[in-house]
Amino acid sequence: QVQLVESGGGLVQAGGSLRLSCAASGRTFSSYAMGWFRQAPGKEREFVAAISASGGSTYYADSVKGRFTISRDNAKNTVYLQMNSLKPEDTAVYYCAARSGIYSRRSNDYGYWGQGTQVTVSS
Repeated sequence: QVQLVESGGGLVQAGGSLRLSCAASGRTFSSYAMGWFRQAPGKEREFVAAISASGGSTYYADSVKGRFTISRDNAKNTVYLQMNSLKPEDTAVYYCAARSGIYSRRSNDYGYWGQGTQVTVSS
C-alpha cells in the first residue's frame, strides 16, 4: 500500500515557477514508478511526466517538455515536479500517482493516487 500527499500548488503569474511535491508513505517507495497527471475543468485527466523507480529515466508529455522536470528522492519518499515558464493552459489540478513496475502514460495503469493540488496560472 502506498499513500500519496501532494503539496506546492498555488496561484502564479504566467512565466512563473512552482515546485510540486508528493510525499509517499510505505517502505517500498523505491520500487514504484511515479507519475504526474493533471486535470483541467471539463477535460480528461492527462499525462504530464513520469519517472522510473530508480529515477534514472524520465518521460514527459510534449506540452511540458523543456519546461517541467520530474525528479525523486527515494531516501525521502518524495517525488517532485518543477514547473517553469508556466502558461495559463497549465492550470489544472495536479495529481501524483504510483505504480509497481515500469512507467506508463496511461492513468489507468496507476493504482495509487494522491488527492491533488490546484495550480492556477494567471495571464
